[in-house]
Amino acid sequence: MAAEPLKTLFYPFEAEALPLPPKDARVLFLGAEPGFRLPTGFEAGLHLVQGFRPHFRALQAAGHNVTPRAEGQGYDMALVLAGRHRGQNELRIAEAIERTAPGAPIAVAGGKDDGIDSLRKRINVLAPLEGHLPKHHGVVFWFRRAGVEAAATLRAGNPDLTVDGGFRTTPGMFSFDRVDAGSKLLAANLPNDLKGNVADFCAGWGYLAAEVLQRSHGVTALDLYEADFEALEAAKLNVHGAIEPRFFWTDLLTETVDRRYDAIVMNPPFHSGRAAEPGIGAGMIRAASKALKPGGRLFMVANRQLPYEQILGAAFASHAEIARDNMFKVFSARR
Repeated sequence: MAAEPLKTLFYPFEAEALPLPPKDARVLFLGAEPGFRLPTGFEAGLHLVQGFRPHFRALQAAGHNVTPRAEGQGYDMALVLAGRHRGQNELRIAEAIERTAPGAPIAVAGGKDDGIDSLRKRINVLAPLEGHLPKHHGVVFWFRRAGVEAAATLRAGNPDLTVDGGFRTTPGMFSFDRVDAGSKLLAANLPNDLKGNVADFCAGWGYLAAEVLQRSHGVTALDLYEADFEALEAAKLNVHGAIEPRFFWTDLLTETVDRRYDAIVMNPPFHSGRAAEPGIGAGMIRAASKALKPGGRLFMVANRQLPYEQILGAAFASHAEIARDNMFKVFSARR
């Protein structure tokens, strides 16, 4: 959770460097994350945009108006929470420019360790800044929306990509510019005889699911589960074959999977921010075990240093390491 940058973003209002928006103003908040506190007197209507399912659900539970993609035009103000990915940050700022009214203030904040100073300098070239302030280990800067030329430049610099000959991706997705090496190792070690109902947990933009369809002609149903809304939308373009896949925007750690599967493939995330968190993968392993039929098989890849063997032993009747290289290891497990 970007707790410090969230505080940085609202600091100009607290410092009276930016006036509070009127109560009847419409404010677009791109990249909104849970836990923010509005300054005293900030009573304008907020429209939050967050495509990461756990954050989306937390914001929704807190009573906010939130959607996975931006909607509407002519906002009176925009707030942008910047993260670690340059392309995603620039696309969010482009969206803010396109969806605000002429003259609307746009404020952007991020952590110093995530490149916010270089982002500030790049945006200043395209749209001269009115001001910037350091606070809470971050920087916030702001400018006025003029025309949409700056947005066009930002979008031109961050186009959709075509990866590995045909997969459509967008900056900000996991491994958006190449097939992840762990996923490649897992795909190379999948059996070619998968049958029945199969799921791809943490499906991303669809590489593993597409490999399953290409390799195993006994698959009768294929479901993709992914927490990143935009990645799942890309998967809808990337995964197709003799059967029609189904797509679920889901937080596998907190939301129940109703269907039961003969096999699950999985390349689970293991980071939340900069730190490795093996607990995420452990939770995914438990979710996969619950979603498999008796005798169903899990095939997953993990970084070599992550200690998943114990949780696999607890959640499955049997498991084995079936491949490894200098970075990753591949497991097979049977429920």
